[in-house]
Amino acid sequence: MADFWFVSAPLPGHLDWGGLLRTAQALQARGHRVSWLSGPQVARTLTRAGLDFIPLRETGWLWPPPPLPDVSQLPPQDAVMLRYRRALDTWLSVDRVAAASEELIERGRNGSAPDMIVADPFLSAAALAAEALDLPLVVGGWPAQAALDEERLLAVQKTLGEDSRARLRQLLERFGLKGRNFSRGATPSVLSPLLHLCFFTENWYAEERGSLLPQNAYVGGAPSIPPDEPPPWLKAIPAAAPLALITLGTTFTGDLGFFSWAAQAAAKLDLIPIVVIGWQPVAAERKTELIDALPARARLLNWVDFHHVLPRARLAIHHGGMGTTHAVLVHGVPQLVVPHAADQRAQARRVSQAKVGLHLSAHDVRSGALLTGARALLNDARVQQGARDLAIEMAGGGGPQRAAGLLLDALERSRAS
Repeated sequence: MADFWFVSAPLPGHLDWGGLLRTAQALQARGHRVSWLSGPQVARTLTRAGLDFIPLRETGWLWPPPPLPDVSQLPPQDAVMLRYRRALDTWLSVDRVAAASEELIERGRNGSAPDMIVADPFLSAAALAAEALDLPLVVGGWPAQAALDEERLLAVQKTLGEDSRARLRQLLERFGLKGRNFSRGATPSVLSPLLHLCFFTENWYAEERGSLLPQNAYVGGAPSIPPDEPPPWLKAIPAAAPLALITLGTTFTGDLGFFSWAAQAAAKLDLIPIVVIGWQPVAAERKTELIDALPARARLLNWVDFHHVLPRARLAIHHGGMGTTHAVLVHGVPQLVVPHAADQRAQARRVSQAKVGLHLSAHDVRSGALLTGARALLNDARVQQGARDLAIEMAGGGGPQRAAGLLLDALERSRAS
């Protein structure tokens, strides 16, 4: 029996990445010991999934980030710099990452060290702790890529790259480490020399093909069979009625205008909008405004099981979070993606490049493109067939069961080296 630590930021999306949580469950089902270490915010989700949860005082992940000041009066380059620096502070705050690393290292040195650490792509503390404890590290969620060519970076990217390298040097010096679990080059990131689990296909990353590294494994995924009955609200909708899933995940749910515009567009195309706004607090008056702006047949919910809803959906309109994008893909549903931050923009581009949906900007949404885009997808047989074909390709990758096997293989390789 092997002992695994899965370490993540305390956000629901960072438990998933398309299949990381189910990979942990697959390992446990094979008789291995699996513990998930994160902040208490995700305790309920993990214990409900049947995993041993170990709360951390600090994960190194700053969330929510400080409010973004008004950038409307700033020069464009300064506004971009502010956003980039804010993102860097989220995952590479020296004090926070140091505190999280110390907690993980102390826990490991007190006799409870695992055989392997599996980390989400932004958990710098997990990468540092794995080196300090001389443990193999695997990254779950993002592919490993070659270092960016500094000559091709924008000025703001070069400046932030220098800042991130300086922060990483401080952390490495503090713990006396070499940085074996970080990429070199202009923009450092968490990098496992052993294995990166990617819950998509290699073709999904066609745009980056020239920079992908050999330690990537592309395992795709398939729909899960829900363990419970559909909820009463879903049973009450006639089985023949087509649905539209509308969500911004768990982080960007304050954009209430998006929900109303998307729901109105779906309703005009005879779809029943399933609007999922997450659990973040919404002022009563704003929620009332949203309810008043939704079409009569819409359902407004905090959370849904995608695997109950998506088999009945003809369209998904969302932000491009990796977990949401993955769930829509494996169900073969066309999608409209309106990215709000970070990697969502790359996911939106991939959706468009794969011809399984459309990538819209916030400006497009304000200009009424949700309706025209949704109508185009519903009337395009090639997009619909492409979405079904990609779902079949995703299922061929083996999903979390194959990912669990690859983790065990990687552990054996690390023991033999």
